[in-house]
Amino acid sequence: MSFTERLLSWYAHNRRPLPWRQDPTPYRVLVSEVMLQQTQAPRAAAYFERFIRSFPDFASLAAADPDQVLKAWEGLGYYSRARNLQAAAKIIVARGDGFFPTTLEDIQALPGVGPYTAGAVAALALGLGHVAVDANVERVLARTHDIDTPIKERAARTRVRELAEGLAPAGRAGDFTQALMELGEVVCRPKNPSCAVCPLADICQARHLDIVAERPVRSQSRSITPITVATAVLRHQGHFFIQRRRPGGAWGNLWEFPGGRVEPGESPQDAAVRELLEETGFAATIEAPLGVIRHGYTTYRVTLHCYLLSPADPAPPGLPSPMLAAAVESRWAVLSDLEGLAFPAGHRKLIDSLQSDLRFS
Repeated sequence: MSFTERLLSWYAHNRRPLPWRQDPTPYRVLVSEVMLQQTQAPRAAAYFERFIRSFPDFASLAAADPDQVLKAWEGLGYYSRARNLQAAAKIIVARGDGFFPTTLEDIQALPGVGPYTAGAVAALALGLGHVAVDANVERVLARTHDIDTPIKERAARTRVRELAEGLAPAGRAGDFTQALMELGEVVCRPKNPSCAVCPLADICQARHLDIVAERPVRSQSRSITPITVATAVLRHQGHFFIQRRRPGGAWGNLWEFPGGRVEPGESPQDAAVRELLEETGFAATIEAPLGVIRHGYTTYRVTLHCYLLSPADPAPPGLPSPMLAAAVESRWAVLSDLEGLAFPAGHRKLIDSLQSDLRFS
């Protein structure tokens, strides 16, 4: 059997019942592929089903309140994906006919849709003869065909694209794409691949040369930037002060506790008091430390020093002056109210900690 025959036969018997593989409409495939841009399939599956229940089609997503969309996305991170997805839905609905684009170029013109996502939607939902190439596809082909140049460089990417398009059978680009992705995710994993059960094991060049661990070739890794942040949890009469960030950036429109970077030579406690004052105009004193939360992003490692603060003025603090506010909206909320709002992952960890703290029960 050929490479392609082996792969498709294996896929037919081993494919996982992922929810987006049922009724692969353009909408369902687009939602799933946007989720999968930064999330592994098993975790994305639960979010996908919940998201589809709330927003079953382009029209319902386009008409939804943006806060509801962000809340449905909460926990997946990279919230610009949700905002772009809703923007794409609005464009499709605004066309009048409601039809999804039918060419690779038009699909890629949608907000947040790059070459890979466009190729995946074209292949899986529209049956077009395009092969989508993700990290799983790159890894499988780099190993089976011993691609010895860094996988993210142009020469390697071109080689992977040529191989994928040359191996894909006519009329089955979608199945071929999913089979490669499936093999890469469950068998040909980055670490500890299961070569013994791989359908391509005896024709894999990396296995033959005993260099599986060396393929794909990696470029010099990007350094991780550490960031130290102080967060002020201001409490008054059982209510907590929160604010919603301005649009733009990774966390645009999400809710948060005030805070910011700790300056050189500054203690985290002093930074929490200073940031609160600068962002809201509220003078406050430290009541107690709430612990340290660490959260990693693609190129950052954030250390979040969290403090419980009390207003320095015994009078009811109200809300910040619009001239001082660092956010588009703010409120005083009881702890249970925070469940219905979308927060960045680090602040959601903080909320979880507050809910388990007997002082706030």
